Amino acid sequence: MLPLSIPSPSTAWQYFDLTNWLDRVFGWSFPLDFRIHAYAICILLGIVACVVITDRRLVRRGVEKWVIVDIAIGAVPLGIIGGRAYHVFTHVGDYFGPGIAWWEPFAIWEGGLAIFGALIAGALGAWWACRYVGLRFTTFVDAVAPGLLVAQAFGRLGNYFNHELFGMPTNLPWGLQIEQSNPAYPVGLPAGTLFHPTFLYEIIWNLVGFAVIMLIDRRFHLQWGRVLALYLIWYGAGRSVLESIRVDTSETFFGVRTNVWAALAAIVLGIVIFVVQTRRHPGTEPSGYLPGRGPRAASSVGSDDTYSESDDEPLVVTDPEPVATAADRS
Repeated sequence: MLPLSIPSPSTAWQYFDLTNWLDRVFGWSFPLDFRIHAYAICILLGIVACVVITDRRLVRRGVEKWVIVDIAIGAVPLGIIGGRAYHVFTHVGDYFGPGIAWWEPFAIWEGGLAIFGALIAGALGAWWACRYVGLRFTTFVDAVAPGLLVAQAFGRLGNYFNHELFGMPTNLPWGLQIEQSNPAYPVGLPAGTLFHPTFLYEIIWNLVGFAVIMLIDRRFHLQWGRVLALYLIWYGAGRSVLESIRVDTSETFFGVRTNVWAALAAIVLGIVIFVVQTRRHPGTEPSGYLPGRGPRAASSVGSDDTYSESDDEPLVVTDPEPVATAADRS
């Protein structure tokens, strides 16, 4: 085996046994096992990173701070459900059949979230949430698009911990070591075969894409959904190539993997959005909020305030000069 190859992490790193830890530290005994999986931690870190990046971008557009939290409450759960459903139904053989437990399709902690399903379902939840908080949907999608690439990079790190979604055999020095007992290990290949680390390729592609899109947006101030369009084009282009060299089983149409078709569709959709929105909206968005749905204007001075809101100097209130009376003038 080549000395520069990438080792897969030990299976001991795939989860943290919370029950055993509590037993050792506090002497507590629990009847059930609680495990925190590395894949889940990576997904959560990605969500947090995306939320923080999106919030900062929305604030620059004049949106109230942390409105993204309200939108995430509606978008994230639907995105996870949609991502899992899409993955299961594009890998039917892995989740349905003789000897497969009925709960396997729901075992999300073992890995398996498809970004295309997450985008579709998450977008529906985000659209509803944007209507609820009064935020313009195009403002939101442009703010969240770069953060999605960072979140996906964290997710691919979770695939590394799960020893999954690797590519075809390779002799390159950065080939990935995979145990022969892995269910996705191609039949007939000798032990010690190295594979393309597609998880690493996609991490690099996503992070480079984040930097490129942020630079383009800073230079041209793209709005009306055009940042989302760049995201779809960038991610679709990379995913269409990387998906083609993966060896895990997947549903195919006309001999092409489902996710390759989805990636190509993302590219086409991104181009259409960019062209149509550029023609329809050559100017900038009037506001990040829907008409009449902006934040309530704060009063100039609160009822209990003794200081002005424009500076830190105290307000000095003087009594009016007394009016001279006839007796005073006499």
